[in-house]
Amino acid sequence: MTPELSIVIVSYNARADLERCLASLHQPPPSVTHEIIVVDNASSDSSAAAAREWSDVRVIESGGNRGFSAGNNIGIRASSGRALLLLNSDTIVPAGAIDRLMQVLASHPEATVIGPRLVDGTGRVELSFGSMISPWTELRQQRLMRKLSERDAATLANVHALSRTEHWPDWVTGACLLVRRADAEAAGLLDERYFMYTEDVDFCAAIRARGGRVLFTPEVEIVHLGGRSRASAPHATYEAYCNSHLAFYRKHHPWAVPFLKLYTRLRGRQSAVSRP
Repeated sequence: MTPELSIVIVSYNARADLERCLASLHQPPPSVTHEIIVVDNASSDSSAAAAREWSDVRVIESGGNRGFSAGNNIGIRASSGRALLLLNSDTIVPAGAIDRLMQVLASHPEATVIGPRLVDGTGRVELSFGSMISPWTELRQQRLMRKLSERDAATLANVHALSRTEHWPDWVTGACLLVRRADAEAAGLLDERYFMYTEDVDFCAAIRARGGRVLFTPEVEIVHLGGRSRASAPHATYEAYCNSHLAFYRKHHPWAVPFLKLYTRLRGRQSAVSRP
């Protein structure tokens, strides 16, 4: 029987996070018929073995560190659910959250992609949606993120209010992204030029280009313990971000690529100078 939902989790050297995520998916499990697929990107911390301890979890070893986009595509192609949930290994799913997310999808036939409200481990809201990336929107987004990290009261209040309102942004984060399979396949799945970062924005753009719509819902809340890659491998993470960022601009705003390269080069020099 075809399941209603396929949950795809890409994992790389995140055993503790993966174990926590999988445990949350079983306490209790969603009532909708579903399958769970873990794509392991050649982890060296026995992540794949840990995932196999769950009898209902299918583990696919990708054979190398293929990145987030390619890893998700491997999982999607191996799955059969009518809907797809892309889920980060560093998330914790509260009881009933996935069933409620599926209910929101069913009640909004005009929605192609749905993203829930994300909070960190302390309950602080995450900015998990936004406008299509461009030089101008990115400047605004970076300013907003900076003020959030500084705990600016007005910014916190604004983001909190936005995250409590159902609305139709251009994108929602791939940390927890529900999409109808037919629409994901029609959009060509995730663009594998993106190793990590901006692939979710690009994927939502491809969905919207075909007439699809992206919905943010505050009715479902997921815990996202983000920042793990940045903390464990800051240089590699920053390099992956820069490469994906450049790929995004080459695809969507090629005129801005020379300016982005200059900005990245200057920023890299500043970082080098600031390091002890």
